[in-house]
Amino acid sequence: MTTVTSNTASSSASAALQEAAQSIISGSTNSTTDVNALVTALVNAKVAGKTAMLASQATRDNNQLTALGTLKSVLSLMQSALTPLANGTAFSSFTATTSGKGLTATAGKGAVAGSYTVDVDNIASSQSITSGAFSSKEALGSGSLKISLGGNSTTINIEPGKSTLADIAAAINSASGNPGVSATVVNGVDGTHLLLHSASTGLANGINVQVTSSDAELNKLSVKTSTSTTTPATTVVDDSGNWKQSVAGQDAHFSISGMAIASASNTVTSAIDGLTLNLSDDAVGNPQTLTIAQDVTDQKTAIGAFVTAYNNFVTAAASFTGFDATKAAGSQGSVLLGDSTLNAIRNTLSGAMSGGVKQGSGAANLAGIGITFQKDGTLKIDDARLTSALSNDSTAVSALFNSKTGLAASLDTSLTSFLKTGGLLDTHSAALTTDLKSLTTQQDQLTDYTDKLTKRYEAQFTALNQLMAQTSHNADYLTALFGGKNSDGALANNK
Repeated sequence: MTTVTSNTASSSASAALQEAAQSIISGSTNSTTDVNALVTALVNAKVAGKTAMLASQATRDNNQLTALGTLKSVLSLMQSALTPLANGTAFSSFTATTSGKGLTATAGKGAVAGSYTVDVDNIASSQSITSGAFSSKEALGSGSLKISLGGNSTTINIEPGKSTLADIAAAINSASGNPGVSATVVNGVDGTHLLLHSASTGLANGINVQVTSSDAELNKLSVKTSTSTTTPATTVVDDSGNWKQSVAGQDAHFSISGMAIASASNTVTSAIDGLTLNLSDDAVGNPQTLTIAQDVTDQKTAIGAFVTAYNNFVTAAASFTGFDATKAAGSQGSVLLGDSTLNAIRNTLSGAMSGGVKQGSGAANLAGIGITFQKDGTLKIDDARLTSALSNDSTAVSALFNSKTGLAASLDTSLTSFLKTGGLLDTHSAALTTDLKSLTTQQDQLTDYTDKLTKRYEAQFTALNQLMAQTSHNADYLTALFGGKNSDGALANNK
């Protein structure tokens, strides 16, 4: 490469010298010379080699910086894909299934594998109460209603002109701070009734209405709920008989593996750690089996994401270190061919991936769970073997990837050292940035040298042209005075 540059520069210099010689000849024959073109040719011949070298090195440095930036992104993605395997979250994913109807379950954080018998006696219900009959257009009078439910309450003012059952129902439904009581007007054969319904299930969510009024009709809406001691359910305390309970509020009662449990809600989160149970009528009197098992699908997805991230690194590294003999000399090698930083990263990661993790008297490795190396260095997953390993020996799989002594530990340590500030990639990038600054300084110096050389050559060749023009003028004068080969000069006739 250097020889080609030198030969090219020498050829340019020779051509410039020939042009300079021709300039002298032209000057002596009274011809004009293109000084600008001549100076440009000489200056270019002088600096062409250095200019080409600086440009080539700058291009190489920038291409390497781009490649290192890509590698850093790929390695960061690999570390992110490794995280759920290293911290165990990938192996704490569980599924919950039931053998019958009316019972569903969702496993979350904290769940553990197990099998349980669930027997539902009754599901939780919310109380509904119905008032006595009134005329649909009857005004019940003015006053206030304090609606209470589960320890919360709101007070509603009833105005004289807005005291029909329809007015009162609308006021309850739109009341600010309504504790969860909905009101509906029901038209029966005996008249119009006010139906109040609790939005919350459970024994503790009985409806209470306290009336403050001097009007007897409005006072008929007063009602109190208590708890039955024989059968745990809500019941209406109303000596006047103005209210009836149409649906009792009660807790859900069920057992898990023989242990009795009560819940105010049909969505139960406290019975088993990490598990949410949902009860419905179909589950009553229908004992069934609840099974909690690790979610193999989610675990396979997490492992697959990590394998993909590693393969992306292998592919990127190969593209940056390839060699193509079919290309022209000087451009056959990729941008990081022979780069010590990339070689160190590749060797470290492949070594960790191919190694094993001690487990009891033996060792666990990727091949043992169906993940093997291909000829190009990428990994391939045998889905059947991986599924079998996760289903039958998930503890061994999680041990292989654990962040303390497993594969994840060595990989995470290495990736952190590569990616951290001041790490391997950062140091290499900083060196290239420093070199680019140096090249910029050298280019500035070369530009300054080019400007000075151009001015010097312009001055020299301009003076040379002037000298040649003067020489030509003197030659013409002497010829006219003394004569030439074929004529006599003015002095020849001056005796």
